[in-house]
Amino acid sequence: MRQSGVIPRAGAGHSVAVELVAVLAAVTQGEPRVLTTHEGQALPSGPFEVGHRSLQAGLRAWVEQQTHHPLGYVEQLYTFADSGRYSEQGAAGHAISISYLALTRETASPPDLQARWHGWYRYFPWEDHRHGTPAVLGERILPALRAWIAAGEGEAARQARAQRAALTFGLDGYSWNEDRILQRYELLYEMGLVAEAAGGQAGAEGLCLPGVAMRYDHRRILATGIARLRAKIKYRPVVFELMPADFTLLQLQQSVQALAGRNLHKQNFRRLIEQQELVEETGEVMAGATGRPAKLFRFRRGVMLERAISGSKLPVARH
Repeated sequence: MRQSGVIPRAGAGHSVAVELVAVLAAVTQGEPRVLTTHEGQALPSGPFEVGHRSLQAGLRAWVEQQTHHPLGYVEQLYTFADSGRYSEQGAAGHAISISYLALTRETASPPDLQARWHGWYRYFPWEDHRHGTPAVLGERILPALRAWIAAGEGEAARQARAQRAALTFGLDGYSWNEDRILQRYELLYEMGLVAEAAGGQAGAEGLCLPGVAMRYDHRRILATGIARLRAKIKYRPVVFELMPADFTLLQLQQSVQALAGRNLHKQNFRRLIEQQELVEETGEVMAGATGRPAKLFRFRRGVMLERAISGSKLPVARH
């Protein structure tokens, strides 16, 4: 009998399940992708078991078993332990979800597995601003925010709600901050606008926003992983972990834009790359390109050490 990561609670008659969850991020043809299981409704995960020598070893074992995708660089994200948001445990138990972020490159999944790659923005359609403000923001989210603010009990509560909404969604003179994806999801959850908050109640689906729901708390964990990566690309050149060995500057810019969900000023972006000496020319050009051949570049491996403690801000294009 397999012994899983269930920790008894003394004197309570309840148990705590420890779940290990992985956010495997990649960028493919200029689109951010995440590796999922259960027809795109869950992230690779499994319980911490007695046979695992460490949490990370357990995570690697579950990911390779479920996806056949070996893990390279992994960092811990966050530990979630909120009651009531892991439905499988029900009233008789409690779950601790320990999440990790892994940067990788997309590979084909074996046909006998449920593991599949999906785009980030099928889960968070309000987060992709590369082609302008998403329609769902103006048509569904902003009216819901106004109603939520108006429903506050007392003027002080309404003012607090208004400020929270403005900061989170970039309203009333505040700028949209792509790093606040988790705060936006949490507010939408609190307002009952995402399917996970509905708890499977009949008729609740029609009230929810567009966006694929995930099992348990996995969409919340995915939002955490995206937020971490969006923040990191501003001060460390981690995007190169997601790039092929050789790439054009356009491909690099498109990858950064995909992760951030924002457009970048082309000339400012290239000037930033040149000033920080992040890349070097390979001496080759992209084969088969139409028009003027595009130069191929590669990441200067010494940059990771050189830039580990120095900041750089992305030249975001404002709409």
